[in-house]
Amino acid sequence: MAHEITVPLLPCGSIDEILEFYTMLGFTRTYYQVRPYPCVGLQREDLQLQFFGLPEFKPEDSYGSCVVLVPDTQQLFEAFAAGMRAVHGKLLVSGIPRMTRPRKRKNADNHSGFTVIDPGGNWIRIFSSPATGGTGAPAIGKLARALENAVVLGDSKGDNQQAAKILDAMLAREQGRAPAVELVEALVYRAELAIRADDATAAADALIRARAVPLTEAERIELAAHLASLEDLEAVLGLAP
Repeated sequence: MAHEITVPLLPCGSIDEILEFYTMLGFTRTYYQVRPYPCVGLQREDLQLQFFGLPEFKPEDSYGSCVVLVPDTQQLFEAFAAGMRAVHGKLLVSGIPRMTRPRKRKNADNHSGFTVIDPGGNWIRIFSSPATGGTGAPAIGKLARALENAVVLGDSKGDNQQAAKILDAMLAREQGRAPAVELVEALVYRAELAIRADDATAAADALIRARAVPLTEAERIELAAHLASLEDLEAVLGLAP
């Protein structure tokens, strides 16, 4: 049998908070009830999610998660980001809720992936569909390989502290030797990790260092998504570009 549909049913503390959050991301309500238990259904095109409310639920302790496969992670990310900017004036990159950026995932056959962590602490893990192809090439440089490992720890496992340690060690060794593209990618991600850890000083330092890297026009084109991330992080910190 083909064309089956799976709809994840995930926990949360407040279905109204969930409804507000996903409405911001462009979802519409398909179902809503408060008795005999709270439940809300949401849909954005073919993507469907449902949530049930639990008393005294703690989002930070949630193990709720699901995987969503899409044709284009960057396109969906930009749509979600536009909704966040419209409501909050910036991306939500730390705390709960938050969203990571699309990045090549070493632990997902180098497919691009990003994660939405919603008000219920659920990790909605969004990856490019294998059917669309387009896997990234494995990293070659030392700093690029360290960044791959850091992304697995920080974006897939939520271990931001260890991810930062890996990047700090390699940035110290490769600062003067790594290609400009690798250096900017690593510094921008290091800034995001610092913001997640509420370390504004380290975040600002990484962003300033990234801005100082000389780039050719070709490198700027290659780094377009990362430079956009840099601007988003500067907005979070209230820094002028």
